[in-house]
Amino acid sequence: MDQQKHTRSPTDFLSTVLGRQVLVKLNSGINYRGILACLDGYMNIALENTEEYVDGKLKNRYGDTFIRGNNGMW
Repeated sequence: MDQQKHTRSPTDFLSTVLGRQVLVKLNSGINYRGILACLDGYMNIALENTEEYVDGKLKNRYGDTFIRGNNGMW
């Protein structure tokens, strides 16, 4: 029996999380939680209803937030 492998690209995965809440971890250790509004080929991220966490504690709330792709860990 041959089973077809279903490989998904990162683009396929990311398209499923658009409009959902995500956590973005930065190289600096700061985390942002918000609704993923947009993502481009450079991994630049736009979030809505964003919360900023430093050392696990909520520090700020923002409406729309833009995170440059080279700052994100994952």
